[in-house]
Amino acid sequence: MKKAVAWKPLLLDAALFLLGGVSFAIAITMFTAPNDLAPGGVTGVATMLNYLSREYLPFELPIGAVSIVMNVPLLILAWVGLGRRMAIRTVVATLLSNTLIDLLEPVLPPFEGDIMLASIFGGVLMGIGVGLFLHRGGSTGGTEIVARLLEKKYPHIPIGKLMLVVDGTVIALSAAVYRQLESPMYAVVLVFIASQITDWLVYGGRRGKMAMILSKKHKEMTEAITARLDMGATLLPATGGYTGQAQEMILCAVRREEVFRLKRLVYELDPDAFFMLLSTDEVLGLGWQDPKKV
Repeated sequence: MKKAVAWKPLLLDAALFLLGGVSFAIAITMFTAPNDLAPGGVTGVATMLNYLSREYLPFELPIGAVSIVMNVPLLILAWVGLGRRMAIRTVVATLLSNTLIDLLEPVLPPFEGDIMLASIFGGVLMGIGVGLFLHRGGSTGGTEIVARLLEKKYPHIPIGKLMLVVDGTVIALSAAVYRQLESPMYAVVLVFIASQITDWLVYGGRRGKMAMILSKKHKEMTEAITARLDMGATLLPATGGYTGQAQEMILCAVRREEVFRLKRLVYELDPDAFFMLLSTDEVLGLGWQDPKKV
């Protein structure tokens, strides 16, 4: 018996992909390309080739079409390294976003105002576009494919930060192409904003803090965390490096707005407690985000 097709998630994917493609295309056609901002990755290279063609060739190379051609080898890597499902969604997102760039370019008026505003709004729109694609298991190709492959090797690094690193090389190259330092400096602002928006959309409300607490009153403290703060807590075996004594360490996932309550409770029970707080990019499970809805 064939498994029934789940139309609701597919329709949601299509809607968010379209929204992401439009947002990405607007960022390029209205804000980045008209202001000589190379946003990094394949799109940044295509933007610079578009600029050079306008300067030195009798015809103009379309940004979207050039991006699609340059993405072909990266899409092959995505098929091999990221799996069929991710590769198919990446192909769809890449074709959609870059086709929309060329379709919207003659329609949308270029923003020719303050270049800082172009960097900010271009970064926000680009971050929304890329974030929506990544949130639904796709990408716009280029930098995102490389970042996804790096994420498999370095899962502890947020994908937005990986994209920021990969984009740096293209941004540096733009200084030579545009023959000015202001362009790559503003591009750094643009890409930084885009990476922050991307991380927010991909991880969103699943971000939190991880508290690690060492205390001689770990049993009493664990009970208080569970009863008074309604939080989960886990006891992990630990050994003091200096004393060699065995002890229990409390591990607790906590939302950012609840950190103060947890810290106050810990030092209320044990003024000598050792308290460590780490940032976590994603927390899934009971009391947090349902993994099935990710």
